Parts: sequence; C-alpha cells; structure tokens
Amino acid sequence: QVQLVESGGGLVQPGGSLRLSCAASGIIWSTNTMGWYRQAPGKQRDLVATITSDGSPNYADSVKGRFTISRDGAKTTVYLQMNSLKPEDTAVYYCNLRHWSPRRVPSDYWGQGTQVTVSS
Repeated sequence: QVQLVESGGGLVQPGGSLRLSCAASGIIWSTNTMGWYRQAPGKQRDLVATITSDGSPNYADSVKGRFTISRDGAKTTVYLQMNSLKPEDTAVYYCNLRHWSPRRVPSDYWGQGTQVTVSS
C-alpha cells in the first residue's frame, strides 16, 4: 500500500506563488509517475502536471510556463511550484502516484487533497 501526504495549499493573491509538496511512503515500484491533478467546484478532476521516475515532466497547457513540477533525489516527494497564479487556478489539488508492478500491472493512489485559492 502507498500513502500520499500533501502540504502547501492556501490563499494567495493573483500573481502570487505557492509550492505544493507530496510525500509518498510504502512500497513503491521503481517504474512510476507522480503528479498533480486539480478539481474546481462542479468540474471534473483535470491533470495539472506529472513527472516520471526518470524525471520527464508533462504539463497541462493552462499551466505551462507558470508551474514547475520536480521530484527529490529519493524520488518519493514531488513538488509543484506555482507562479503567476490566476483566479482560475483555484481548486482542490490532489497528488497522484501511479506505479507498475514487475508484472506491469498499474495501480493508482491519491492524496487527500489540498485547497488552493487565488483571490484578492
């Protein structure tokens, strides 16, 4: 089993910055992707950014150039640096880990979510 613990959400003014962190623990297969998704009220959960175990990032078009995803050296913590925040970035942000077993069976895990509110 894998546990994900998120931190770093909060209230920020438009144009401001926040950094989200997500620490993973448990049995994590070496082939994995960690990332962030977000869900605004009344909307579906959408991808924000992901990063593979070899460090390759992927971003939603709406956050390219403003958000940066990274992982620590142990590859068990993922960060999302969010700059130039806009009101439309307001959402609950969820950390995700997907890994593949040696038999290539994927499993998904989610954090509890952290609120990000961008408002003046």
